[in-house]
Amino acid sequence: MTILKGLSFSESEIEIIESVFHKASYSKGTIILKTDDEVNYQYYTLKGSLHSYYLDNDGKEHTVQFAIKDWWISDYTGFFTDSKAILNIEVIQDAILYKISKQDKEKLYERIPKIESFFRKKLESAFAAFQKRILGTISQTATQRYLNFINTYPDIEKSVKNYHIASYLGITTESLSRIRKELSSR
Repeated sequence: MTILKGLSFSESEIEIIESVFHKASYSKGTIILKTDDEVNYQYYTLKGSLHSYYLDNDGKEHTVQFAIKDWWISDYTGFFTDSKAILNIEVIQDAILYKISKQDKEKLYERIPKIESFFRKKLESAFAAFQKRILGTISQTATQRYLNFINTYPDIEKSVKNYHIASYLGITTESLSRIRKELSSR
């Protein structure tokens, strides 16, 4: 099963899993979650790419997370705390997603305990990545952040626009272009 790579399941377990994951297709530009919406789902990206972003008071977009093939995305603050969304999620390349509600995830945990361990490990990894990103943002130059980004996520650059990468790095698209030019001339 693509969604839960590395785990094997009986036929009855597969039926349970298939009953709670719902496949959906979205076109580029679709906003699947808006600030202040109820956060009902966590999404698995089968195909395409998405990004979650925060809009500041000036309307400036700050990319928080990307999701490409085999990645998960949601507004985790809202999803885990049953609060309203603080982020928006936009499809930036036509996408096929599997979505699961928090209630259905809890049912899976009860009925197939190895899935809870799978998601716990995913969450631990994501938390570590977010922490590294925060530390990088406060301690690295823009060039160092860009180099770290392309080394850590080599497949993303092909799937998203430059302004999304710049937003993720906390720089302008002009700065990103300058950094790339400087790096290519070395």
